[in-house]
Amino acid sequence: MPANLRVIEVRLDVADLEASMAFYAEVLGFTVTTRWPADAPTFAILEHGGRRLQLAQRARGSSKGASCSLWLDVEGLEAWHARVAATRAIAWGPERYAYGRREFAFRDPDGVLVILSEPDGCATA
Repeated sequence: MPANLRVIEVRLDVADLEASMAFYAEVLGFTVTTRWPADAPTFAILEHGGRRLQLAQRARGSSKGASCSLWLDVEGLEAWHARVAATRAIAWGPERYAYGRREFAFRDPDGVLVILSEPDGCATA
């Protein structure tokens, strides 16, 4: 049996590494902690509250687009909504769901759907 799995991190392939680093830093408050290689970065690690997000520069001319969504469990959904709405179009929400969460969504520069979600304590069976 293999050793225990310790961490899972999301790695997004992006069309423009600099634009994506700026987006996640400015809109969601991530800090860029790693840029590699230093002279012409093609990879970055960003952190927020001990959580990490990896970004990798997609090969130039690649037609590969967003193939996932990013779901983030947050506190203070209304404050997050105000912060995001000041700079990005909101795709939907905030909405309350029967599974006891309020959520809203928007897209990053590569079209990845980013969903921010907060428990609302009103789950129904």
